[in-house]
Amino acid sequence: MTTTTIQPPTLASGRGKLTLLLLCAIAFLDFVDGVIVNVALPAIRDDLGFSVQALPWVLTAYLLTYGGFMLLGGRAADLLGRRRVLLAGMTAFALASTIGGFAATAEVLVGARLLQGAAAALMLPAALSILTTTFREGSDRNNAVGAWGGVAGAASAAGVLLGGVLTDGPGWRWVLFVNPPICLVLLVATVRLIPDDRGELRRSSDIPGAVLVTSGMLLLVYTIVSAPTEGWLSLRTVGGFVGAAALLVAFVGNELRCADPLVPMSIFRIKGLAAADITQLVAVAGILSVFLFLTLYMQNVLGYSPLQTGLAYLPTTIGVGVAAGLSSQLISRFGTRPIAAVGATIASIGMGYLSTIPVDGSYVTDVLPGLLVMSIGLGSVFVAVTAAANAGVPADKSGLAAALLNSSQQLGGALGIAVFSAIASAHTKGLLTAGQPMNEALTSGFRWGLFACSMSLLAAASLVFRTHNTRG
Repeated sequence: MTTTTIQPPTLASGRGKLTLLLLCAIAFLDFVDGVIVNVALPAIRDDLGFSVQALPWVLTAYLLTYGGFMLLGGRAADLLGRRRVLLAGMTAFALASTIGGFAATAEVLVGARLLQGAAAALMLPAALSILTTTFREGSDRNNAVGAWGGVAGAASAAGVLLGGVLTDGPGWRWVLFVNPPICLVLLVATVRLIPDDRGELRRSSDIPGAVLVTSGMLLLVYTIVSAPTEGWLSLRTVGGFVGAAALLVAFVGNELRCADPLVPMSIFRIKGLAAADITQLVAVAGILSVFLFLTLYMQNVLGYSPLQTGLAYLPTTIGVGVAAGLSSQLISRFGTRPIAAVGATIASIGMGYLSTIPVDGSYVTDVLPGLLVMSIGLGSVFVAVTAAANAGVPADKSGLAAALLNSSQQLGGALGIAVFSAIASAHTKGLLTAGQPMNEALTSGFRWGLFACSMSLLAAASLVFRTHNTRG
């Protein structure tokens, strides 16, 4: 087999800067679309006639296929070519967004979101593996990973901001219509900037492995997002977890026996990789839930409009970006482990402050300080954990490593929202039963949920010490 080595541009060159900008834009698009519809949900419900039970599937449909197909998408990038998979993913993403924007029924919109998530699962690991194989060493790698981590951290806040601006402006459909023209620009840029790596590809015949891991991940994510509605101890939920575990155990057994496995188990011998992925899972469980609780608090308790809610997160996006830039510079001096540990602790403190929100709260005194402190921590966590999870990964497994990290993120988001929302909802329901006013019951529930998020970041800070302390 002939192997062609891609000569990486560096950040000292104009092409290198444009390549990094392109890859970060792709990541931003994927991350943002996981949350951009949050603020638009009331408008979507009124326009398409969603039931209360069905409305959350506008969010969870994307999460389901995004998490379910992530490992398959990452390994496909390694085996079929990173650029090829990236282009296919962006094309499908643009198509799904167009279908969703024109959706006349709830079923069509949910179907479009399912396709969007699957497309994003192709795009994201391919883009991250291109980044880690293009910017390989030293300050170039730290700066590139720092930019990626900053985008990942800021996207959740920016998604709510953009969702509010678009929903209050041209309407909720534009949270989807905005994607196709952006995808077109990114497609052209990808063809021009990213080298064709077909000379490196090889094929895997591990079809059983592909079926098992995709089925197991889909069932696991579906069970997690459905558990609050079905009940955590219901037969369907327990059966779903058991079924997912059985499929994933069968997958591991298949990979150990297969001569050409889809996911070589040897990747888990890379020092600190598994610990970095687990740290990401636990941290993101708290991070995404914070944005959910604060959005509901500002809209349902403080009476903010979608636009006001979105603008409230603007300082967070700036704070994450600044912290990510500083952290990428500090990694070469201190390493990823202390940066991630300190960042997770700072984020936990910010969330702890937010868990004191009052019913008659003020944005300036009760929300903004916590958001600013939290944003500093988030920027550091995403940069350092991303660098640690990709340290020492060979080029032919970079897509798989990227997929493992992003699968951890999606599972963490699904698990955090399911568990912490259940905590908040149970507390609110108990207070309503006891005769408390709605706003007081809601706020108290949000406080409990936000406190749980804070504890999740503290747990992530302790897990960081199991990761590899890389400096470049």
